[in-house]
Amino acid sequence: MVMAPDSIPQKSANDLAQAKPGLNSKGGVLDPGKLLEAHGQTIDFERLHSLSGKSILGVEQLSRDSVIELCKFSALLERTEIASHHPLDGKICITAFFEASTRTRLSVERAVLRLDGKVLSVPDGKVTGVAKGESLEDIGEMFNSYGDLVIMRHPETDAVERISKNLTLPLINAGNGSGQHPTQALLDWYALLKWRPEFSLRELKPEKKIHLGIIGTPGSMRAVNSFLRMSLLFHDAIDRITVVSEMRDPLGPRLRELTENSSVELKCTDDVSNILPELDVIYMNSIAFLGDSYRQMDSRFSLSHKSTLKKGAVVLHPLARRQELSESLDASQHNLYFAQASGAVFMRQALLITILDRIRALPKSVLYLVS
Repeated sequence: MVMAPDSIPQKSANDLAQAKPGLNSKGGVLDPGKLLEAHGQTIDFERLHSLSGKSILGVEQLSRDSVIELCKFSALLERTEIASHHPLDGKICITAFFEASTRTRLSVERAVLRLDGKVLSVPDGKVTGVAKGESLEDIGEMFNSYGDLVIMRHPETDAVERISKNLTLPLINAGNGSGQHPTQALLDWYALLKWRPEFSLRELKPEKKIHLGIIGTPGSMRAVNSFLRMSLLFHDAIDRITVVSEMRDPLGPRLRELTENSSVELKCTDDVSNILPELDVIYMNSIAFLGDSYRQMDSRFSLSHKSTLKKGAVVLHPLARRQELSESLDASQHNLYFAQASGAVFMRQALLITILDRIRALPKSVLYLVS
């Protein structure tokens, strides 16, 4: 049984109604209960408490264990109805999106509202003082008086550092230029741990380890950057990583140093057709942020039903997609990207409850949905 701090006996479990998980319409469907079962229906809430009040600017703020506990907490929220208990009541979250966003902003705001928190939204940087020349440092100072937590997306890579100079509230980075997108990596790995819960366990047998392929350029794609960084935390589940990119140096100096110090073998190639049949998991994204503009990858790096995918291989994509990921794959079991997207709200709920120190605001006995 999954129990919250200050738990009460199991006989009170019926105090909460259980909701059906939000299922995707096509592709592989993931059962969050399997992740909980793999860990004996327990969540280490004390480890989650260590994230209370903390900012999440990049994957480096997270450990392997904290990622696993956040994923298990997300699984609990996906299988249990807690909205009626208002865990974020009285909390105000500022969603500051200085760059266009659909999925991230709406999933964050839905997560807040479903938990009965309140949202102050900046849907476009043009409606802020930035349009008049106000600095991010000063905006951070103003935010201190307006909310309890800030979720920010910005087209400039140094934006999180600049706003953090005066900001005293916890800050969640929702994408900074060509930097990182840590909450995207969290929901990416939430999908993978639901797909294969054994990835969250130690000492995986060699034949169970995966060949992970990344189609993109981690050094200039923030979602891919964060996904690679988080993947290295799960080195004991990965046999090797192959980065497929048209660029000669797809990593850049910081990521190259990080991968060189990892126990995971990593290689780079521009030959997608030869490596594709070997991959167990394919993570792809088509858009790279170069300087001050976006660039799409070449069409030869696209996937469709005609691609030579390995039997049982799955495809992840942060969405939105363009021609690099054909709709012809949507109805196949290779499609894990819809299930990946469907977990976004639950992961962000888990993160918000944790950072805002509202775990103890949950009911004394927190249900898990028995399969």
